[in-house]
Amino acid sequence: MVIPLVQVVRDGLVESVHFGSRVVLGPGGEVLEAGGDVDQPGYPRSTAKLMQAAGMVRLGLDLPPDLLALASASHSAEEFHLDGARKILGELTEDDLQCPAHLPHDPVLHDLWIAEGRAPRRLAHNCSGKHAAMLATAKLNSWSTHDYLDPAHPLQVKLAETVAELAGEPIAHTAVDGCGAPLFAISLRGLATAVQRVATAPPGTPEHRVAEAIRTHPEMLAGPNRDVTQLMTAVPGLIAKDGAEAVQIAVLPDGVTVAVKIADGSARARMPATLAALRRFAPRYDWDDVVNRCPSLHAPNMVGL
Repeated sequence: MVIPLVQVVRDGLVESVHFGSRVVLGPGGEVLEAGGDVDQPGYPRSTAKLMQAAGMVRLGLDLPPDLLALASASHSAEEFHLDGARKILGELTEDDLQCPAHLPHDPVLHDLWIAEGRAPRRLAHNCSGKHAAMLATAKLNSWSTHDYLDPAHPLQVKLAETVAELAGEPIAHTAVDGCGAPLFAISLRGLATAVQRVATAPPGTPEHRVAEAIRTHPEMLAGPNRDVTQLMTAVPGLIAKDGAEAVQIAVLPDGVTVAVKIADGSARARMPATLAALRRFAPRYDWDDVVNRCPSLHAPNMVGL
């Protein structure tokens, strides 16, 4: 059963309500809040990229921090994102990528590409950094690259094992994500556990490398106009990642972790629901000031519960 997480209020009257599920973990993994279907299997969508990137580092992928952050990204297709994906590919090419050809995820860049008559490209797909890293990891391990998205491919088998280990639960179902990569279903509680373990891993571990890469290069994880990048920039040390169908995670430097899934898939509600939990369980931060410094966090008339 889902719970109300966000209200849309106009002149004191509630005109819409977004329902969903949310779990908040304390620094030691203790549950501070759990509401909705937190133990039912669901798709983490692109929030799983943190675990997938950690799995690839475990398999020997060795990238500088900016490119490792891009391997974890749902990027906006800024030119520095495209250049970074090319660097990850190395001797491979854009044609080796098996994500669909897309226009940029960022609406401003999307419209600019159309105005300039630029065609969709695989590199412009928001998951191209992940796909480039998957190809690089497969090549590094002398695995085939033409079928790197097959769930039975050694790479995907290892990544599924990493996701299950970090989540502390078995994969409930394997599907295909929007980018064509395998998508491993876990519970929202499992997702919170997994991202907390990545974010709080000790130095020297693959998970810590991924977390530090994201913390030091938030612009690579999304883009300057995106809410997760702006939030990470405003709160140093925080890790935030969004996913399709209104999945959102946030991990504070002390390990407090929020995982949200909006039941109707409306992206407009994921960040207000996340910020409401951050306000409640991390009151030492001035969240009003954070929101004021992040244009993309402004959500008129929306009240997180």
